Amino acid sequence: MSHPVNPQRRQILKASLLSGGLAATGSFLSVGASAADKVNLNLQLGWLVGGNQVGEVVAKRMGYYDQEGLNVTIQPGGPNVDGVAVVASGRYETGQVSSSPSVMLAVSQGLPIRCFAVGAQRHPYSYFSLEKKPVRKPADLVGKKVGIQPTAAVLLRALLAKNKIAEKDVNIIPIGADMTPLMTGQVDVVTGWLTNTTALKVLGKDRVEMTLWDAGVKLYALPYYANTKTLQTNPQALEAFLRATSRGWQYALANRDQAVDLLVKEYPNLTREDERVALDTMLQYSFGDLTKAQGWGAMDPAVWQDQINLYSQLGQFTAGAPKLNDVITMDILKATAASRVKA
Repeated sequence: MSHPVNPQRRQILKASLLSGGLAATGSFLSVGASAADKVNLNLQLGWLVGGNQVGEVVAKRMGYYDQEGLNVTIQPGGPNVDGVAVVASGRYETGQVSSSPSVMLAVSQGLPIRCFAVGAQRHPYSYFSLEKKPVRKPADLVGKKVGIQPTAAVLLRALLAKNKIAEKDVNIIPIGADMTPLMTGQVDVVTGWLTNTTALKVLGKDRVEMTLWDAGVKLYALPYYANTKTLQTNPQALEAFLRATSRGWQYALANRDQAVDLLVKEYPNLTREDERVALDTMLQYSFGDLTKAQGWGAMDPAVWQDQINLYSQLGQFTAGAPKLNDVITMDILKATAASRVKA
């Protein structure tokens, strides 16, 4: 699936920006023609850069963005960065959050963003226990001490509601991100992402896992979103980004060692051994039955609607449940359907 340099596409992309006065004024977007005649596009993350961006790093270092006429900058997030607010304000064009509820909740509060693709077909968020007190299904949570971070409380509530388990039947204990409390017996269950191989090392071989997805709460991970004005005035930039990023993930799928080498060269603070193990896990979630039929980045509107319904049931939308068409758009996926890798 080669994509040679296409000067005509680049000119169309540039013309689209200029026709809206965006590149010229900079009043809304930071998109513009650089000295190399490329369109600048910023991807705002909700976290510090790591293995979740293997595909983007590959696309950058292998020249896939260049071939699409893009100059992509990955903007790191962190605890003091509200990535959704940054993109909603128009400072940057697009962003990625860890979980789909962040997009739904933002839209319900009137923020002008919309999801246009997802990086993971299933969410790798999981509940971890040990063989001596295993939790393999939701019913096993009854009577257990479950350690969670405050931000994960709504996920546990969703799991319990979905499986008709009363919250009073589970002993919820606030803990930090450290998984050690499970090993010391302070709690029977801890939570985290299966892709976080560094944190999971402490649990050893007796680890038992139950994913949120398998427990009935089907959330998407790593959704890509954009400001609605970007979607309206410059969908070509997002289409180019999705095509190139798809190629990056395709390369990572077929050339895992080389992809991790590129990642660590870009971000030397990462541990290569841990990232190599994490990539194998991440690829299980980045590709699945839906990507075989519709290509990398695909998403199912029905899954989004189920999420909206569940969160509405839990009373999470204080300003009212958002409409599906305000939360997601399928236009960018449809426009790139022929060029996104199917695997």
